[in-house]
Amino acid sequence: MVSNAVSLKSRAGLRRGLLALSAAALLAGAASAPAVAAVSVPTVAVGSAARGAGFETDATLQALQQSTVGAQIAGNVLQLAVKAGDRVRAGQVLVRIDERDAQAGLARAEAGLAQADAEQRNAQTHVQRTRDLRAQGFVSQAALDVAETQLKAADAGVQQARAARAQAALARGFAAVTAPFDAVVLATHVEAGDLAAPGRPLVTLYAPGRVRAVVNLAASRSAAARAATTTEVQLPDGRWVVPVARTELPGTDAVSQTVEWRLDLAPADGAALLPGQSVRVRFAGGTAAAAAAPAGRLVVPAGAVLRRGELTAVYAAQDGRFVLKAVRLGAAVGDGIEVLAGLKAGERVALDAVRAGLAGAVPAAQ
Repeated sequence: MVSNAVSLKSRAGLRRGLLALSAAALLAGAASAPAVAAVSVPTVAVGSAARGAGFETDATLQALQQSTVGAQIAGNVLQLAVKAGDRVRAGQVLVRIDERDAQAGLARAEAGLAQADAEQRNAQTHVQRTRDLRAQGFVSQAALDVAETQLKAADAGVQQARAARAQAALARGFAAVTAPFDAVVLATHVEAGDLAAPGRPLVTLYAPGRVRAVVNLAASRSAAARAATTTEVQLPDGRWVVPVARTELPGTDAVSQTVEWRLDLAPADGAALLPGQSVRVRFAGGTAAAAAAPAGRLVVPAGAVLRRGELTAVYAAQDGRFVLKAVRLGAAVGDGIEVLAGLKAGERVALDAVRAGLAGAVPAAQ
């Protein structure tokens, strides 16, 4: 019994010793593990910049000459001779439509013309015979008048039949749909076997190298754009070019309350551009625009903006840490970017958005 009690005490002591050693090892490991160092990131207060007389906005490129070729007769599409991206010459066949119905109509018109010719010859003979009989006193003047009236009706019938034949021949020509000018095929709207009907779109074409930037401005901004002394378009390669002409359409869209502006680009500037591309447009200068603009605008340094796909945000200093805030940006202002929404004047943001996103980043002491 005494030996068993001693054994139990020995085991308990051993267990306490192991626990103590484990605790000591954990404390030693914690002491040796490197602590996360705080990253101090400088901040800057969001300030106001004097608002100039200009502004930037998005625009879309549009072909100066674009046409959607439609069918003018009914029939099945026998052949689609082009595809999107093809270059075509003026007069080149784009689509062939079944012309059997048009051919039958032409045959009917030719038969009608032959019948009208025969009736005209018969009326001429009858008038000549009636005139001879009238000269001999065998028929009355009334009979001659009737014969001459019938001849006039026959002449009119011939003219009508000729017009019908010309119309039928024209309709037959519509079976081969051709390009109206040298162009690039933008889109095709039918396939072989589809049923074409008068007015149905077949192919959309545009003349390459001649484009314009189309801007839909809010009606409230039209006065500023109208007063701008300089208008520039930023191409996809980053170059700013001056349009050769600018046009403000004389009307406001009733739904969106926008006014459409068209800025025609020089052929040399638009040679490599495609319809549908997005560009930037800048309206600058103009005292009227400056007078109508607000006193200032919020601006942050370009490095303070974090871009992730469609997200634009900044790291704002709040209670000794950084908080990510989504913002809506405007035009570039010198080395900064205008903030349209998401921040207030006086808020402090990280100068380096990348460093502010690191673990342990804190605002630098001011």
